[in-house]
Amino acid sequence: MRTVQMTLDNELVKNVDRVAHAMKTTRSAFTRMALQDALKKQSELRLVEKHRQGYATTPVQPSEFDDWEVEQAWGEE
Repeated sequence: MRTVQMTLDNELVKNVDRVAHAMKTTRSAFTRMALQDALKKQSELRLVEKHRQGYATTPVQPSEFDDWEVEQAWGEE
């Protein structure tokens, strides 16, 4: 692991310390987890945007998924 120095405002550090203590973990472990979660969220947002752009470029055709209609199980009989 690598040690990094960051500048954070006092209120943020106080809140991080409070939550880390409640979670029975350290400030560093909590911060690692928060950064990993933020990176995962950014990755998911990029995929959603890529998906959106794909449908904007190539919209679904009116009958494109009709063949799958019979495969869907809606729980109604």
